[in-house]
Amino acid sequence: MKITICGKGGCGKSTITSLLAKALARREKEVLVIDSDESNYGLHRQLGMDLPGDFTGYFGGKENVLNDMMLSKFTHQFFRETWTLKDIPEKYYSLKDGVKLMVSGKIHQANEGCSCAMGTVMTQFVQNLRLTEDQFALLDMEAGMEHFGRGIDNGVDLVLMIVDPSFESLQLSKKVGELAESIGKPFYYIFNKVTEDNRKMMYENVWKPVQVAACLEADSKIMNEGLTGKELSGKPEPIEGLAEFLLSLV
Repeated sequence: MKITICGKGGCGKSTITSLLAKALARREKEVLVIDSDESNYGLHRQLGMDLPGDFTGYFGGKENVLNDMMLSKFTHQFFRETWTLKDIPEKYYSLKDGVKLMVSGKIHQANEGCSCAMGTVMTQFVQNLRLTEDQFALLDMEAGMEHFGRGIDNGVDLVLMIVDPSFESLQLSKKVGELAESIGKPFYYIFNKVTEDNRKMMYENVWKPVQVAACLEADSKIMNEGLTGKELSGKPEPIEGLAEFLLSLV
């Protein structure tokens, strides 16, 4: 199953991705985490891994990818055949405890241009990736909804939106739900950083409350580990339940 994990900036996408990946791996599932956010430098730390090489490097680097795209008038196909998890070259992933991490690419210096090359390569990769029933791919997306515009979500099976206690996030829940439905993808909400004071308000204001698949309370231990760049060690009950829910969908 290929799953988009999305939401506004700061809602906890990487945290939920890391915790969910670990929960699925504990259930003896093979998990690929795809870091699709060029400005995220914390996901690999939360997974306890080194940052692997940018996947655009497999195709000669960002500049070569952009050149191929422009020469073909943006029709170049970087994948001639389907891929499996075993086909990912060792240079472009890190591995720990049943979880593989790959990175679409990062912005390494000023004035190097947009992230279109990384987005195009990863969109095509997801579309050509073939998984077995015991394999999951979790795509930690950049903040916002640009990934829907790029079409990367066309290649996934499910959309998970992380919703935090903010007006912006609750408003965004409607747009994300509508976009997912427009391309025929099921979607669910994951509430994060919830307190007793805001729980009722969040359920009342999210677009479709029936689509809430998990509700995580604000957790000081998880927040402190994220703040200090440590590997996440917790096993929150809502994440364990979410893992079981996803397995039931498979």
